[in-house]
Amino acid sequence: MHMTLEDAQAILQRGLDEETGVGVPMNIAVVDGGGHLLAFARMDKAILGSIEIALAKAKTSILFNGPSENLWEFCKPGGPAPATEFTNGGLIPYAGGFALHDESGDLIGAVGVSGGMPLQDGQVARAAAGKSG
Repeated sequence: MHMTLEDAQAILQRGLDEETGVGVPMNIAVVDGGGHLLAFARMDKAILGSIEIALAKAKTSILFNGPSENLWEFCKPGGPAPATEFTNGGLIPYAGGFALHDESGDLIGAVGVSGGMPLQDGQVARAAAGKSG
């Protein structure tokens, strides 16, 4: 299965709805399984530098098939693969990226969120992906 524009817009809307409770202007990117942009929202007064970060968090989640923050354990100083974040054109190893899977578990896309603190970005990304907690 692939992700449609309608799917991407629903994911984006869940992220926007969650952001209302967080109260920090954010950028939210939804990409397909190849990391190509399907839907994007830049909230009023969202930090412009966070646009590329949101996209990179989504890309990180696609390339490593999981939450972007999972990469930190590998690339942190003293980790088994330090500086991994400098590969693949630049990765973001902290919260805000979440991989999306279909009903059979196949990777179909990702959502990336940036503009708040990493925990806030992660909260909005999980909500956008339809995950709680």
